Amino acid sequence: MTKLARFVRSATLAAALLSGSSIAYAATQPNILMIVVDDFGYGDSGAYGGGEGRGMPTPNIDKLASQGMQFYDFYAQPSCTAGRAAMLTGRFPNRSGMTTVAFQGQGGGLPAAEWTLASVLKTAGYATYFTGKWHLGEADYAMPTAQGFDEMKAVGLYHLNAYTYGDPAWFPAMDPETRAMFNRVTKGALEGKAGSPATEMFKINGEYVNTPTINGKPGVVGIPYLDRYIESSAIEYLDKAAAGARGGKPFFISVNFMKVHQPNLPDPDFKDKSPSKTKFADSVVEVDTRIGRIMAKLKELGLDNNTLVVFTTDNGAWQDVYPDAGYTPFRGTKGTVREGGNRVPMIAVWPGHIAAGAKNHEIIAGTDFMATFAAAGGAKLPVNDREGKPTIFDSFDMMPMLTGQVTQSPRKSWFYFTENELSPGAIRLGHLKMVFNLRGDNGAATGGLAVDSNLGWKGPEKYVAVVPQLFDLWQDPQERYDVVMNAWGDNTWVAAIMNPEISSLMKTYVQYPPRKLQSAVYTGPITITNYQKFQYLRDTLAKDGISLGMPN
Repeated sequence: MTKLARFVRSATLAAALLSGSSIAYAATQPNILMIVVDDFGYGDSGAYGGGEGRGMPTPNIDKLASQGMQFYDFYAQPSCTAGRAAMLTGRFPNRSGMTTVAFQGQGGGLPAAEWTLASVLKTAGYATYFTGKWHLGEADYAMPTAQGFDEMKAVGLYHLNAYTYGDPAWFPAMDPETRAMFNRVTKGALEGKAGSPATEMFKINGEYVNTPTINGKPGVVGIPYLDRYIESSAIEYLDKAAAGARGGKPFFISVNFMKVHQPNLPDPDFKDKSPSKTKFADSVVEVDTRIGRIMAKLKELGLDNNTLVVFTTDNGAWQDVYPDAGYTPFRGTKGTVREGGNRVPMIAVWPGHIAAGAKNHEIIAGTDFMATFAAAGGAKLPVNDREGKPTIFDSFDMMPMLTGQVTQSPRKSWFYFTENELSPGAIRLGHLKMVFNLRGDNGAATGGLAVDSNLGWKGPEKYVAVVPQLFDLWQDPQERYDVVMNAWGDNTWVAAIMNPEISSLMKTYVQYPPRKLQSAVYTGPITITNYQKFQYLRDTLAKDGISLGMPN
């Protein structure tokens, strides 16, 4: 049985997954504070080599790193919706159908049958709260309050620049009918409680305007001010929690800042406050300050010692909108299977449980929050989805590693996907990475840029015909030196150890079929030949999985 097959078995059997460590942690039931920023680059904060040296100090994120465990090999997904779905469900986004961005007016969203961090923690008695960017759909069943969160406030449903589409200052040439359509279907900031319809707090546009209420009715707030409301909503919830408004329950609060997704329009309080005095740098300073205020409130209320805090971002840096974009020291960018699209910062803090100043180079991923938070909170991972059908989690319990009981991660491999892919485009096993489905134009520049980025999610569904590339991520984290082509005789054996991992993964899609893509759109004609291949492919996956040929 391969490593992945053993994982699949243990991840599906909740009793086995949660045996041992979960009983000890259930006694404490920590509060859990999850802070997620948007498009934040691996190298943007001082803790990861950026910060002051790049004209945008991040003292609060750096302080988090000094107080807990900092991860250097933490993996997200290559785009916003996919990354948030993976973290929230503990599953690869192709299982939930959440592989790509849905626009306003399309409806749909995270399927009602999915378990989320919130709905699982609620089974262990947690109170749950969400504020900030959701980006997992706009249908009623996809709202945070329909997905396990007791309450939500200042929730934005879309990527940030979606709120500029109906704005005449941004698109003055747009015809009136199209503008009216965007203004009609775009929902503003939402609030609400589980069991009740969501209500609109205010509309959102791309201007420097902050009028949440106009004549006693919902008004308009511009993009620059949104994170101000997210910060205040988080602090308001912490105040109520400390005052006993949650009935003594432990809480799970998910705080999701809009920054630093473009367009980066810093709050007026932060304009020109970075040494760099650029929009992006000012926005980094802003979001760092807001994180610091939330952490200060946690300490002021005496909640810090029994709160597990995690900080991360949704995907790799988006360099295609430079200079309004994050930085990554790796090859590629958001939307690709390269490290630059997937490897992101992550910090975990829990005083008295996680050693301060710890550095970790083990493979860990956003999908692992599910098993880890469940273990910390004493919840059992379900074996069936919320509709009663068998389900599977791509999640490992990292709590023993976080608390120093073990030094090695239970996760030994990672799979890289771009949108609409069932088979991964690359696999990492230990420190070796094999790239075999490279989407795009083999590193061709996009737009007016000279960055080495493949087209990925924002380009046509075409793939570069390459012999599988093999990279040693210890010696070559930028994926520049293909050790198959450059040292052929020494490394062709690697395909033999990659194959069982890929095969085991692919067979799980037969036993646990992926859900319909939530943002499915027309991508070209379905040929008779492909239609006839469907059953053949299903039968082949069930019997043999998938096999990578030896490079030759």
